[in-house]
Amino acid sequence: MTKHIRLDGVIPGSLTGLRTDQALARLFPQHSRARIQQWIRAGAATLDGAAVRAKHRVVGGERINIVYAIEGDARSAAQPGPLDVLYEDSDLLVLDKPPGLVVHPGAGNRDGTLLNRLLAYDRELRTIPRAGLVHRLDKNTSGLMLIARSLHAHTRLVAQIKAREVERTYEAVVIGLPPAHATVNAPIGRDRARRTRMAVEDHGKRAVTHYRVVERYRCHARLEVVIETGRTHQIRVHLAHCGYPILGDSVYGKRRSHRRATPVPNAASEFPRQALHARRLSFSHPVSGRALTIQSDLASDMQELVAALRAEAADVR
Repeated sequence: MTKHIRLDGVIPGSLTGLRTDQALARLFPQHSRARIQQWIRAGAATLDGAAVRAKHRVVGGERINIVYAIEGDARSAAQPGPLDVLYEDSDLLVLDKPPGLVVHPGAGNRDGTLLNRLLAYDRELRTIPRAGLVHRLDKNTSGLMLIARSLHAHTRLVAQIKAREVERTYEAVVIGLPPAHATVNAPIGRDRARRTRMAVEDHGKRAVTHYRVVERYRCHARLEVVIETGRTHQIRVHLAHCGYPILGDSVYGKRRSHRRATPVPNAASEFPRQALHARRLSFSHPVSGRALTIQSDLASDMQELVAALRAEAADVR
């Protein structure tokens, strides 16, 4: 599938002296500077009919023409599958992802992913980077995901996430009884000892997580978690680092933290995944600018878990 882009305009005098790629990014804000640089390198952009380089300085008044064909991603197959769509318009989708569903195809998961289902749901997504997926959730994390359906929306949503203007709120059930609220400000990087994991590391990137206790049980707690940054496995790493790992987390659930949670009720000891759910997304619509807040209910398995923990706590009282 090929989608043709044509952009025409005149460089205004207010942009005089800027590099061509900077000027075009301001003239066509629906497209990222990186995308415009790609078009310039490919020879798809002309200034007054002549090929141009990204670093060329504009003087104002030049006519710009961009004609570019976007080739759809042919590597991933469109595979029908259920999608729980909570919000939809011509520019974006908000989905409620079930636990156990891989988001992107990768080694060992070439098919049956959320991306495959998206391509079957909307064939136009082939022409959007990563089929419109602008952020990730781990396979065993449930909850809300934001999908761009146009290049304009993709550019704006990626920019909002980068500027930390998308508020992402999660719920987690953790082992132990943490303080009522806390902020974890600890850099996250690749674990030096086990390269398949992430860890709090001095060499890592800045990562900030805020949490507050929503409900306490006998040996566990339910938290509301808000992340400022979006590092890989951030919530799982930070909560484990504090000594309160997420229940069911087979990667970051440390044995020493389990001791404080004994005896463990069956509902908790048998929970098959990390008890983490992306509960709420707040952001500005990428085209209209309207403030949006989308919420989802806890996944059914987490609802059952919470009910069992409540019942156990009531029995002890």
